[in-house]
Amino acid sequence: MKILYGIQGTGNGHLSRAIELIPHFQKEAEVDILISGLHHDLEFHHPVKYKKQGLGFFFGKNGGIDIWKTIRKFNVIRFIRDIRTLPVEDYDLVISDFEPVTSWACKLRKVFCLGLSHQSAMLNSRTPMPEKIEFLGYQVLKNYAPCNHNVSFHFKEYGHNMFTPVIRREIRLLEPENNGYYLVYLPAYSDEKLISVLSHFPNCKWVVFSKHSKSKYISENVEINPVNGEAFIKGLKDCAGVLCGAGFETPAESLFLGKKLAVIPMKNQFEQVCNAHALKELGIPVIEDLEADGPAKIKEWINGGKTMDKVNYPDNARSVIEFLMHHYTGQQKPD
Repeated sequence: MKILYGIQGTGNGHLSRAIELIPHFQKEAEVDILISGLHHDLEFHHPVKYKKQGLGFFFGKNGGIDIWKTIRKFNVIRFIRDIRTLPVEDYDLVISDFEPVTSWACKLRKVFCLGLSHQSAMLNSRTPMPEKIEFLGYQVLKNYAPCNHNVSFHFKEYGHNMFTPVIRREIRLLEPENNGYYLVYLPAYSDEKLISVLSHFPNCKWVVFSKHSKSKYISENVEINPVNGEAFIKGLKDCAGVLCGAGFETPAESLFLGKKLAVIPMKNQFEQVCNAHALKELGIPVIEDLEADGPAKIKEWINGGKTMDKVNYPDNARSVIEFLMHHYTGQQKPD
């Protein structure tokens, strides 16, 4: 049996999950890996057969995506060529972790494609959603990497075909401590904006992992570090709390470790708005804007927020693969 596994390479979350799942896939089948949007910081030791441009984005410095840089770097002719030339019909099962080249190649050739991502949870009617849903944002998420069926991940098993987060082994093996500082991962904000807000709290030490800095430096009570996987894990292990975007993996890992958590969703990012809503239901503080209401809400979080009880996310990587093999093998067919 041959599987094509397409993975979104913008950010680290999709790859960190894939690193845990791939060894279990390989026990069941021959697996070829495709990665697109190569803007990640994780070391990925599995052989990659296809490296594609995809539909990745670039982080801005004001809380959202750098739209113009994203458009400027996108090569539409190359993207279409990648879709047309990817041999998806050669595989017994094609899986897309929110990866558009594999998804659209399957759609073009009427080949079955299975979605395996956190983003697909937003398409499940039982997933917590804000009362007001942005139509355009929903449509972009729905059509970015369209699949015939979806198996998803979320902070809780809200609905059918949904699993709790796949926590990477390095995090599972940690013995967390509290060394008093706060870890910050807000890649859509510039260092300058973070320093200007976090310096309001001189009695707190902030350890920031930045997408915008290539070297470590300290400004008052704020330590800026370039993103580094090993250093980030150590920082997560020993911090008192985590201030991060409303993505999926970092909040999930923080919940698993029992760290005090607050999130700031990226602007105009539908998935993060939905994640923030789900986290708010779990009692996690949500800060809508770093500069507008950030200082007041961060102060409230520091003074009043309590360390969370650890969320017991089971080691479910093997059970996810067994579920897929049982329900979705032999699906290479038109929709």
